[in-house]
Parts: sequence; structure tokens; C-alpha cells
Amino acid sequence: MVRGARRRVELSLVLRVITLNVNGIRSAARKGLYRWLAAQKADVVCLQEIKAHDGDLDAAMRAPRGLHGHFSHAEKKGYAGVGLYSRRRPDAVREGFGVKEFDQEGRYLEARFGKLSVISVYLPSGSAGPHRQASKFRFLDAFLPVLKKLRKSRRDVILCGDWNIAHKEFDLRNWRANQKNSGFLPEERAWLTKVFDGVGFVDVFRRVDPRPEQYTWWSNRGQAWAKNVGWRIDYQIATPGVAAHAVKASIYKRRRFSDHAPLTIDYDYEL
Repeated sequence: MVRGARRRVELSLVLRVITLNVNGIRSAARKGLYRWLAAQKADVVCLQEIKAHDGDLDAAMRAPRGLHGHFSHAEKKGYAGVGLYSRRRPDAVREGFGVKEFDQEGRYLEARFGKLSVISVYLPSGSAGPHRQASKFRFLDAFLPVLKKLRKSRRDVILCGDWNIAHKEFDLRNWRANQKNSGFLPEERAWLTKVFDGVGFVDVFRRVDPRPEQYTWWSNRGQAWAKNVGWRIDYQIATPGVAAHAVKASIYKRRRFSDHAPLTIDYDYEL
């Protein structure tokens, strides 16, 4: 095989997966999200917190050029919801994970491509008050068996999304001041440790990039963005087989489409 042909084969095996909490898909579109996505040549894009129903989406949002689009909308207008775009048409799409309280909020969307499942997931935030933190804990209790079942399925799985939990101290700037705040509570962090060390999933970004101060979300208060006072709460969490094929990870911060930044990971993996 000549060198050029070999290079083309190598490039064809790169699976590019992007995840982003858009904090309103229409708002992100106005800020240039779809122009940026067109240049990324992603194979799968997972969106969270789309805050829109089907009738709110225009053609470019439903299916950007070259991509197939699928969505799980929240019943409540202007709330939550997840989406998934893929270059290859999925073999099957599953909406929800079987718990009514959270399925009606549009928090889980799974697309299957052969033996690979890519899932767009949006965990609740507890920052609005004790009632929302209670809902978040109910979600964690309900979702752990789902993760165990996925792990035992013998499928390759990539769970993309806003998990609303910073795992380790170096995953947020001001960890000491946030130990009693939602997103960094000991119970939440212990649950995520169980997902990794107990169930056996892999934090793919940390496998590729162990550096501190790599954040994906910044508060709109003060100068959090300018001073990089952030949290890493957006993840690609995968089964070990596909995680081992991750070759490159990046957090895009040159332009802002929401209060979160896109997380891109390239896998040496054939879709």
C-alpha cells in the first residue's frame, strides 16, 4: 500500500465525538454553533439542555447538513431535553431509560451503531434548592442500575453529557469553598467514583489529559470565564474497550455558544 492510501485508511478510522450543553439550542444557534459544527466533521454530536420542543426547531437544527438528528424533548416547555446528531444513520434509537420522572424531562437518548452505543445524557442539577437536590439523588439511585446493565451488555458504550458533578478536587477551581454545594457534595463524588471504580466505566478525558484547570463550565457571575474559575462537569464516560482507543481530547474555548464548552474526543475506532 502506498503511503497516501495508508494515510486515508488511518483517517477513516477516527471516530470524532463531541458533547455540549447548549443551554438552549436556539440561543446556541444564534451564537454560531452550527457554523462551528460544520467545520468539525464530527461523527456523533451529543447536545444537552436544548430547551425546545420539535416545533421550535428549524431544518438546520433538526438535521444539520450531512447529519441525522434525534431528540428527546422534555414535556415542560423550555426545559432540559437532549439531542444527538450522527453522520451514519443509527441502527436503533432509544429514548429514556424507563423511569417516568426523568424520561418526561428528556434526559437520556441512546443511538446504536453496530456494537457501539453513544448516549446523550443530562443529569439533574441540584443548585436550585433542596427539592432539586432530592430529585438529583433520586436520579443517581435510578441511573446506577442502568449503568451496570450497560456495562454488562458487552456493547461498547460512550455516555456523553453534562453530569453536573465535578469528580476530583482539581476538577474545579474553588473546591474548598464548594464542598457543601451541589455538584461537589461528597455523596455525588462518591457516586461517580462508584461509576468508575465499581461499575468499571472510564473517564475518557482524564485518560487522555491529566492536567489540572481543564474546565467545561463557568458561572455567569463575576468574571468566572475571564479568570478561568470553572468546573469540569461535562464528560465522555466509556466502557474500557472503546476508552482505550481515545487518542485526542480537547475543550473548545475560542468562542462561546453557552456557559459550557464543547468537549471533543477522537477515538481510533471504526463506526
